[in-house]
Amino acid sequence: MLRDSYEVDKYFIGIQALMSQMDKQLTHIDQLLDDDELYQMVKQDLEQRHPLTKSTGRQSTPVEVILRMLVVKHMHNLSYEKTEQYVKDSLVLRRFCRVYFESVPDHSTLNKWALQIQPRTLQALNERVVGLATELRVTKGRKLRTDGTLVETHIHYPTDSSLLADSVRVLGRTLKQARSVLGTTGGLAQETFRNRTRSARRAARQIASAARQGSKATKKTYRHLVNTTRASIGQAQTVLAALKTQTSRQAHKLCATLETFIPLAQQVIDQTVRRVFEGEQVPARDKLVSIFEPHTDIIRRGKAKRATEFGHKVWFDELDGGIISRYAVLDGNPPDEAQWEAALDHHVRLFGKPPRLASADRGVSSFDNQTLAADLGVKRVILPQPGPKSDERKRYERQAWFRRGRYWHAGVEGRISVLKRKHGLDRCLNRGQDGFECWVGWGVIANNLTIMGRTLAQTG
Repeated sequence: MLRDSYEVDKYFIGIQALMSQMDKQLTHIDQLLDDDELYQMVKQDLEQRHPLTKSTGRQSTPVEVILRMLVVKHMHNLSYEKTEQYVKDSLVLRRFCRVYFESVPDHSTLNKWALQIQPRTLQALNERVVGLATELRVTKGRKLRTDGTLVETHIHYPTDSSLLADSVRVLGRTLKQARSVLGTTGGLAQETFRNRTRSARRAARQIASAARQGSKATKKTYRHLVNTTRASIGQAQTVLAALKTQTSRQAHKLCATLETFIPLAQQVIDQTVRRVFEGEQVPARDKLVSIFEPHTDIIRRGKAKRATEFGHKVWFDELDGGIISRYAVLDGNPPDEAQWEAALDHHVRLFGKPPRLASADRGVSSFDNQTLAADLGVKRVILPQPGPKSDERKRYERQAWFRRGRYWHAGVEGRISVLKRKHGLDRCLNRGQDGFECWVGWGVIANNLTIMGRTLAQTG
């Protein structure tokens, strides 16, 4: 049964009086998380875990404990295991997370509850945090700077050979599990459950070794690997048909796994055949770079050190005061220019009026975007024009207010760096598209709470 909080332990209050005072920054964050709107948003998602979560079953980990432990996790970029350990070992964090002398929830329990919180909820949470920042005058919403970056998904570097080997490995281990479920009732030959992982790995290693030596892998080795994968797919399809006749929960789970990975393995074979045997240059939109994270995009941003990156492009809108008012996980690699209108519209919806100053990089600059901002009522539009400039444009961009705006805009790169280094937005460790969006959302919320706590501690 879902519960709100633990009762305050009177003995803990006595010990608390002997403790050194909680860090001022953490004290302000603690007060911010007492906001009932934040609490209710999280509670609504957690209530959906099971049909009767609200009313029956054993007592759950309290909602406020889950919320606060997830904030601690992403504020310090910790794993679930480290979060459990840190809260367990610290009286200050026990107080902050409202655990008191109760048992700290296991890391796996915290992980399961975290999966219940949806991306749309975190969007709403962040908007509420921005509202609190405005009420407390941490930000006034007068300035807006916007920029994007790439957040990687948790995958290895994709090659056709490694993807084929991954496909065989996943299908092979699923067939092994299916064998124990079907037993003798499936009426299938022993060969149907054969695990071809070793053969696939050996072929993939030969191809990788040839690539490291600078020579091309033989088509014979590729053909063997492709045929091995096809054989595993054939076995999986036969076993899938047998599993569909079963009624057990485990059989249904294995059916879902096979129905997910068989099409992905077929797609890997298709792109390998097109590239290796037919000599075709497969477009990025047709490529699969991970069977575990198939939503991953191939992004080329023209960076010298990393020409090709794998993940999702994420767009951030930052206000004066360092508060991120909006984040968006983009589909594919759209032009930066297309993000300007969404940033301004969201700001107007949030504050009821346009920012006094709005800035972005050269990639966002266009006549239409300049006109759009002016029509909305933005007084100072900082969009430096790329390429050759007329004398009139040069004089315009040399004005003191424009140059000050450019200096201020440069700070967004520092904010993105903090998000990556401190809050884990360099690489997402969650699974799936929703998991990716939640990872970004928690990172942004942790950043905003940290900024607010530090600002209020300095001014209070």
